[in-house]
Amino acid sequence: MVATATDTAPAQQFTRPRTALILVGAAILLTLLQYSGLLPAVLHRLPEAWIPPFAAWLDAGFNFIKDDLGLLALTRFLTEGLEWVLDVTANLLFGQRRWPFLGPIPWTAIAAVAAVIGYYLGGWRMALLGGGVFAWTALIGQWKIAMQTASVLVVAAPLAFVIGLTLGIAAWRYAWLDRALKPVLSVLQTLPFFTYLLPAVIFFKVGPTAGAVATTIYAIPPMILMTTLGLQKVSPEVVESGHMSGCSRWQLLRHVYLPSARTEILVGVNQVIMLSLAMVVLTAFIGMPGLGAKLLAMMGSFKLGRSFEIGVTIVLLAVMLDQMSKAWALKQPKHFERGTPWWKRHILLLTGIGAFVFFCILGQFVEVATDIGRKQNFSMGSEIDQLMKDFLALNWVNAITDGIRYFLNVQVLIPFRNFLLSIPTPALILLISAFALWLGGRRQAIIAALFFGMIALSGWWDRSVITLYSVISAVALAMLFGLPLGIAAARSDKWSRRVLLACDTAQTFPSFVYLIPAIMLFGITDVAVIFSILIFAMVPLTRYTIEGLRTVPAEMLEAADMSGATRRQKLWKVQLPLALPTMAIGFNQAIMFAFFMVIIAAFIGTQDLGQELQRTLAGTDMGKNFVLGICVSLMALTFDLTILKWATDQKRALGLGE
Repeated sequence: MVATATDTAPAQQFTRPRTALILVGAAILLTLLQYSGLLPAVLHRLPEAWIPPFAAWLDAGFNFIKDDLGLLALTRFLTEGLEWVLDVTANLLFGQRRWPFLGPIPWTAIAAVAAVIGYYLGGWRMALLGGGVFAWTALIGQWKIAMQTASVLVVAAPLAFVIGLTLGIAAWRYAWLDRALKPVLSVLQTLPFFTYLLPAVIFFKVGPTAGAVATTIYAIPPMILMTTLGLQKVSPEVVESGHMSGCSRWQLLRHVYLPSARTEILVGVNQVIMLSLAMVVLTAFIGMPGLGAKLLAMMGSFKLGRSFEIGVTIVLLAVMLDQMSKAWALKQPKHFERGTPWWKRHILLLTGIGAFVFFCILGQFVEVATDIGRKQNFSMGSEIDQLMKDFLALNWVNAITDGIRYFLNVQVLIPFRNFLLSIPTPALILLISAFALWLGGRRQAIIAALFFGMIALSGWWDRSVITLYSVISAVALAMLFGLPLGIAAARSDKWSRRVLLACDTAQTFPSFVYLIPAIMLFGITDVAVIFSILIFAMVPLTRYTIEGLRTVPAEMLEAADMSGATRRQKLWKVQLPLALPTMAIGFNQAIMFAFFMVIIAAFIGTQDLGQELQRTLAGTDMGKNFVLGICVSLMALTFDLTILKWATDQKRALGLGE
């Protein structure tokens, strides 16, 4: 029996690669028949008559829900309450003339409170970060637009937290709800942001209200997932002790489960805050005022200096919120001896209140403590603009960018795009399925064929292929730059920290800031699109390459050294094979980032799904908007499921755990 099992193992091992090779051969045959003119037209592209009118069906369904079932009336009723809350935050933060007529709060008061909170969470460094970010925002002349963004953020993030926490608890309690929510959450996390914006506009009006709704929905999924994960990981011994102490079901949840899952829940809070900030900037596309709207306006006039300053402000806000929320997740409750006076136990709270009151009073007498005017701020936007224009006007810069643009456009990108478009629809589906089979297995291959088959039936196949071409091109180029950078940085702690810091900074920049240098360097071309996606996609590739290589077990490296391996042999034979599962996660995230960024690149004027999605915002084509969004989601999910399955299998094979 042992011999038989051993003999059959190689045959089983090569089943997947051989089957994948057969699928690739079939795809090549279909493509050659197409090139020779022998392939029937119906096998090249589905005839329009065969395309189901999904958009019309969805429009009919949406209209039925919106009008006949009265959802529009309900959402407009809810809008009034949400508008009232947003008016309150707007009045307090930037002085909109609505109830409670108390605003605006002086920038010095908010900066002081942020510094006190920072000190409570992480000492003087965090205090300087908290107070310094708000001081920068005021001194650079961006206080009002930052507070317009913050007035929506302080409403959307808590809403997303409450809804996500509630649904997470419900999904943990009821297995059927957990099973139902998981595929929905997977789709929501891969839908392009334009798909969130149009329904928000239709049901909740243009402006801050729609922006708050879209931001809330966008930020909910990670809160649900982290809450469910945290509650599922609670130790049975801890629960048993709760039962023995006579806790009711509600008391168990409140005093046992939620405190035990505190770390995971607060990680969810961190992700909610970061996603909310990212989305509230992007809601500028539907009339949301604030940093995003100003950034879009500056981009439209190619004012790189001012755009850079606004981008830096958004980065600083993101870093501050990220670091503070992470510090909150790690901070343990502080206990005092019995009998400690109340004021000693809450000294920082009293300090914060005192600082807030002091600066509010000071603001009544010293104008600069409340508002910094145009002539008083330290903005250098115009100077940076002129500096960049002078740099781009240099002959050698033009020669380099022209050479890169010509080579990539004429020799690489356009031929690659045309080649993908020339492949018959079933042939490309076979190629994607072969990739999924080889990497992930039979289940992933079936999912890939099903998902891309649905895209073919959507009527947007060519636009989807162009979107896929942009993603593949950008990720391939990102690998050429990101992987060597990560490998080089992983050789020392100092360079690892520096490069990871650069990755953190690049990731927190608002995504459409990258369009400005791309356009200025390469014009309105495919190269500009690929360049803007490339920068965004490089971040996870570099990050996870460093983390994968730095976490290789020390004993494995020692064994390689003892066997006399050179540095190159140790890298190729030991470090990279063991780091590949972690690097695969970075590759997967790079693809997800690329799908996200390719939609942003529609601002340049692409010919892909992003361009069509952007056009839907000008009308009420919810059906078309949803179909386009699902096409992007299905492509992203195909790669996501396949690569993560491969990473899991590799970890198991290497004994690294799930």
